[in-house]
Amino acid sequence: MSEKQKNDIGKLSFEEAIKELTGIVGKIEQGEIALADSLGQYERGMALIKHCRGILQKAEKRIEKISKEEESGGKRKTHE
Repeated sequence: MSEKQKNDIGKLSFEEAIKELTGIVGKIEQGEIALADSLGQYERGMALIKHCRGILQKAEKRIEKISKEEESGGKRKTHE
């Protein structure tokens, strides 16, 4: 996978990445693409999964931070 393709994935929202991943899985499962193409799609799918996991880990850390602040009676900061 080229560096440009990896950067493209990095710009996707969680929902966009999941939608694309679902499409890739469907095409591979239904045999809609040739073997060589399915390997490339599989590689992109794995990169999408990695991207989604990263987003979820950041969200989890943020939730933990908010929870700790609430438990300690501190004021919660919002990043809007």
